[in-house]
Amino acid sequence: MGTNDSLEEWLAESYTTSFRTACLILHNPADAEEAVQEAFLRAWRFRASMPEGGAMKPWLYRVVVNACLSKGRRHRPSTTDIDALDEVLPDLGTASPELMAERGEAGVALLEALRRLPEPLRVVVVLRYYADLKEAEIATAIRRRPGTVKSRLHEARQRLAQDAELAGAVIVAKEA
Repeated sequence: MGTNDSLEEWLAESYTTSFRTACLILHNPADAEEAVQEAFLRAWRFRASMPEGGAMKPWLYRVVVNACLSKGRRHRPSTTDIDALDEVLPDLGTASPELMAERGEAGVALLEALRRLPEPLRVVVVLRYYADLKEAEIATAIRRRPGTVKSRLHEARQRLAQDAELAGAVIVAKEA
């Protein structure tokens, strides 16, 4: 990154997606806000180690994911605050998965199904289907091998496909 001004602009442009990604990982907008603020402070503090070009995005998500995981260890909500998430995630943008575009029961069921996934699976699903990172970028972001990312995505897809509550809500949404 050439100058502090351009880094500041890039971080500002990345904030909304980073915040929404943190919301999907943590399921709590207040915790997500704190995690992203901490991540952006870290990114600014360690800007000298930020890679150039295409490696910047996975680097930033590694910082965001680490902040979320740290925040999640300190405070783990027992349930998803669907109403609060609905306020934060009303416009999921072009990078969101098709199921997230479904509103109502299917959207709530998907958020709950994501919450039920173990953290390592939830993180890769959110980074792949919401943040639109490629498997190699996810591997960089979570500091795991690409094969690990592939296997986690595969397992997450299987679990989501077998989630009875999610399947019921998707069927209801398709019939509506």
